[in-house]
Amino acid sequence: MTLNAILALLALMPPASQPGTQEDPKAAMLKMVGMIAIMGFVMYFIMIRPQRQRQKQLEALVRSIKPGDKVLTSSGIVGVVLSVREKTVTLRSADTKLEVLKSAVSEVTEKAGDSSES
Repeated sequence: MTLNAILALLALMPPASQPGTQEDPKAAMLKMVGMIAIMGFVMYFIMIRPQRQRQKQLEALVRSIKPGDKVLTSSGIVGVVLSVREKTVTLRSADTKLEVLKSAVSEVTEKAGDSSES
């Protein structure tokens, strides 16, 4: 867009208030408070609420881990749960035995006793 086009668009805008009149300060304050409230609601529904739901899902997942489950950690390690303690989980991955924090488990890929063989 050229400068002339921008200036032409700005010239077409109506004035903020009619000459010789003043805007009501209470109405301006109410408008500003309303916009802040709307922005607060939007922030809650876009950012905070989905994060809380994801956190609740992860907590439920961590509580449901039991020996025999096949899990994926946040660092990409896939293993089978050998034992579950208060804060840690012992995994077997290939020939290695690992102890990781429960919070590092990001997904249960297969529950104990499930056989998805076709």
